[in-house]
Amino acid sequence: MNSDSFNLKGIVPPMITPLLDTDVLDEKGVENLVEHLIAGGVSGIFILGTTGEAQHLSIKLKTELIEKTAACIGRRIPLLVGITDTSVYESIKIAHIAKANGAMATVAAPPYYFALGQPELIEYYELLAEKSPLPVYLYNMPSHTKTMIELATVQKLSRHENIAGLKDSSANGVYFCNLLSLFGDRPGFGLFVGPEEMMASMVLLGGHGGVSGGANVYPEIFVNLYHAAATKDVNKTVELQNKMICISRELYGIGRFGSSYIKGIKTALSLKGICSDFLAQPFNLFKETEKEKVKLALEKLDKILRQD
Repeated sequence: MNSDSFNLKGIVPPMITPLLDTDVLDEKGVENLVEHLIAGGVSGIFILGTTGEAQHLSIKLKTELIEKTAACIGRRIPLLVGITDTSVYESIKIAHIAKANGAMATVAAPPYYFALGQPELIEYYELLAEKSPLPVYLYNMPSHTKTMIELATVQKLSRHENIAGLKDSSANGVYFCNLLSLFGDRPGFGLFVGPEEMMASMVLLGGHGGVSGGANVYPEIFVNLYHAAATKDVNKTVELQNKMICISRELYGIGRFGSSYIKGIKTALSLKGICSDFLAQPFNLFKETEKEKVKLALEKLDKILRQD
């Protein structure tokens, strides 16, 4: 399958994983969340990423999530499945499960724990692309993997027919702008940005879309912002960008740990009646003090986002 045949663009939320316990899926929550995202106009759904707590989930639960999410989507929009693992063959195993359930593509960050050299990284991704039954999106997440997918490495890997594009969560604007310049003549090689605060500016410059965590809660704002940027409506982009920044400012700063971002999203979805706010171990839930702050933040955001 030639990855250049894809034309995925827009907002592809990194869906949280609704849980009732560390190894128990909130199936009704998955149904509610998928419908919430599709109603919000997203272009696809990405499961088992960082926001989905993939590294804390068993293969059993990952399989259940893939099967349940795919069944809920019913091929209405593309499903992308994260396959990041320290073992390449565990990643390939998950890719086959994704394929069996109708997913469109897989997403893989470098294996974490040891920092990899770029030649090692190239060989790893080439093996993964050869063995994966679905196209692979590279996932640049150096803060968590200790390995940056360097520009020359992306260029080399982009020549592989089963590598479809890249999601960049480095928050390095210079790096992403260089990618846009290097791949300006390759519209089939998808370039998506993770940090939502950067999404609109990168789409204005030619990026294909955003993998925006806040779209779990407010998909319409992110979808509308993407369309404003993609159509070069600068005034509308600025207006919606200011609203979107309020989401990250109000929801992600509650709590003191790196997991607070996910806790803010899950607590907000719980308060909206969409799914449980349970997080997989070793993360823990917000206490009542933090939950009250999220409730107040939602009330504030609902007022801001309703303003014309």
